[in-house]
Amino acid sequence: MQQHRPFHFAFSVRDLQEARHFYGQILGCSEGRSSDRWVDFNLYGHQIVAHLQSSGPDQLSQTKTNPVDGHPVPVPHCGVVLTIEEWKTMRDRLVQAGIEFVIQPYMRFQGEAGEQATLFFQDPS
Repeated sequence: MQQHRPFHFAFSVRDLQEARHFYGQILGCSEGRSSDRWVDFNLYGHQIVAHLQSSGPDQLSQTKTNPVDGHPVPVPHCGVVLTIEEWKTMRDRLVQAGIEFVIQPYMRFQGEAGEQATLFFQDPS
């Protein structure tokens, strides 16, 4: 059996308090170490780190998309593989928080090999 190895992902944000609210309160990530420039979060056992964007060109709003199943999938993006029950819980948290979906929650490949539930949303930055 292959051992689970958590990943580390660092990303830019425009405001650390806004990131703390979004990742901590809305997504339910526990907070780890932090400084005045970054905050570690635990996303299902993976370490994600919100770094306050330094001055310079505004690259945070330059999201591109690629068409997948007729949906404009944001690139770049990242995600976490969840059980269907964990996915439903997360979907419900996002709906209850009034998060706007880039791609509404739906089931891909329903009844086929590789069936998966998916949804896309953006963080505040």
